[in-house]
Amino acid sequence: MLRGLDGDAQAYRRLLALLSDRLRLYFARRLGEARDDVEDLVQDTLLAAHTRRATYDRSQPLTPWVYALGRYKLIDHWRRRRIRVHLPIEDYADFLAADSHDPAAAGDLDRVMSGLSAQHQALVRDVKLEGLSLAEAGARASLSEGAAKVALHRAMKRLTERARGHED
Repeated sequence: MLRGLDGDAQAYRRLLALLSDRLRLYFARRLGEARDDVEDLVQDTLLAAHTRRATYDRSQPLTPWVYALGRYKLIDHWRRRRIRVHLPIEDYADFLAADSHDPAAAGDLDRVMSGLSAQHQALVRDVKLEGLSLAEAGARASLSEGAAKVALHRAMKRLTERARGHED
């Protein structure tokens, strides 16, 4: 993003391709059966990122900024269709996604997940950040899909409790 803002068109095209892939996963996980709208939401979000790129704070991680734009586009989509949706606290993990080029963001994520076991951290990263299915993440952790689901639920519950201040 920084190179794109500085005029590197090729870097900006690579950024848009990478963001497209991540946003496609993000929207597909949230829309369930309504996957026809995924591509429209991806394009709307990329357009919003492009038109608002001058507002991007270079000192902040890029991924949470883009996911925030995507979340607003998704909420607008649901409003247009008069769909009421409860957004669970677990969705905040998407906003913690670390930009691979931003060590500060990666450090923030490591600090937030420091109280979790290595297995729980891996499941959160695989499912919530990388977009893997529970079966895929479970296979990586040598767990059944059901065991991975339970472990991920426990990890997210612990993160939620930490976020609410019930635990240091």
